[in-house]
Amino acid sequence: MIQQFVLLLVGIISLVIGSVLGYFARQSIARKAADNIELTIQKKIAQTRKSTEEMVLKAEEQASQIIRDAKRDVESQRREIFNAEKILLRRENSLEERFSGLENKEKDFNEKVEKLREIKENIENLRVEAVNNLERVAKLSREEAKKELLENLEKEYKQDILSRMMKLELEGQEKYEKKAKEILALAIQKYALSQAQELVTTTVALPSDEIKGRIIGKEGRNIRALEKLTGVEIIVDETPEAVVISGFDPVRRQIAKNALEKLIHDGRIQPARIEEMVQKAESEIVSQIKEAGERAAYDTGIIDLDPKIIQLLGRLRFRTSYGQNILLHSIEVSHISAALASELGANVKVAQKAGLLHDIGKAVDHQIQGSHVEIGIKILEKFKVEKEVIEAMKSHHEEYPYESLEAIIVQAADQISGARPGARKDTLENYIKRLEDLEKIALDFNGIEKAYAISAGRELRVFVRPEEIDDLGAKKIAREIANKVQEELNYPGEIKVIVIRENRVIEYAR
Repeated sequence: MIQQFVLLLVGIISLVIGSVLGYFARQSIARKAADNIELTIQKKIAQTRKSTEEMVLKAEEQASQIIRDAKRDVESQRREIFNAEKILLRRENSLEERFSGLENKEKDFNEKVEKLREIKENIENLRVEAVNNLERVAKLSREEAKKELLENLEKEYKQDILSRMMKLELEGQEKYEKKAKEILALAIQKYALSQAQELVTTTVALPSDEIKGRIIGKEGRNIRALEKLTGVEIIVDETPEAVVISGFDPVRRQIAKNALEKLIHDGRIQPARIEEMVQKAESEIVSQIKEAGERAAYDTGIIDLDPKIIQLLGRLRFRTSYGQNILLHSIEVSHISAALASELGANVKVAQKAGLLHDIGKAVDHQIQGSHVEIGIKILEKFKVEKEVIEAMKSHHEEYPYESLEAIIVQAADQISGARPGARKDTLENYIKRLEDLEKIALDFNGIEKAYAISAGRELRVFVRPEEIDDLGAKKIAREIANKVQEELNYPGEIKVIVIRENRVIEYAR
């Protein structure tokens, strides 16, 4: 046990001694490490101090260089300013010298002007004195001497002056006539429209001659119904596979033609069906009129027209003037006006538009009182067409004075179109005018529903309203119409007046 105690004690002593030795060893190691760190820090401090000194030296050198550059720039600017001041001083001295010279020149100029004024006054005085001396010596005043001199010159060179004036006048007239013919020929060649006379008959082709009997109907009721509803005359003769529609109004002929073609295609020809087809044809003709107006506007390149004006323009397709279709005539006048305006330097658009619309009043002249020019002016003003266009179109019949070059151009183009060979035919126009007057006379009476001139004007069919005119009244009105026609119209042969009074009663079974 003592041995164990001794061992334990020895162990404890060894442990204490080891701990003391370990402590001193650690202290020694720590002092060495501290010495190393201190040495490292001192090295870094020395390096930092050295780099700082180098940076300060560099900064001082850069500052010195900047100061030297600034001084050099200041010196350079100072020299430039000094040179500029020297230049300005020289210029100022030069301007003072020039100003002084100008003052001297102005003074000399004023003196010369004054001297010239004095010389001019002296010359004028001398001239007046010389004229007075001449008048006193010649015993003639200045005006008398001038008059006598001119009279002597006129007597001496009268024949020569007249011959020269005539020569110049003839040369000028020939030159202008030649130029005018060239311009007109060029304008006409630019638009060469084929001319075709408008006839008063229309031929309808039939699939076979058997259809003629169905067109006439039992005791002629079908053909009478068609003639009554359309106001034309249906001529069924021996012409193979064709019937002829006769009437002076192109709209009526077209309606009758369309209705008859529909009936032939349908196959059912009887009065009720005829009335239905005529109504369809009348509605279709409105679309055809609109298409004709739109085509005319497109052909002439005028796109800013009101739709109602286009509708009126299309109605001209079914109007004629001395046998010439008015719509084709208006298109032609528009193109010729544009060509002439281009050659003469006028407003092409105004001339072209005025040429197209110059006869627009003829679309409704049978419905409104007044000449077609006055009606056309009212129509164009209503739809706010340009004032320049109205001024250009209203003078084409010389009813109004010319207010512009375009007005003269439209008038010339209208005459060119109407004067083409074969464009118009006076006898046809007179014939149509007579038929229109014949219908107008009948329509002036009260109680008249419709009036149609047929058979080339030899027959006037008048339909009266049965609720207003009785049988006795129908006989009386027939005599009155015949008397008025005899008094107011000139016509060859005789005219048959037929007054038709028809009652139609319609009821529906439901």
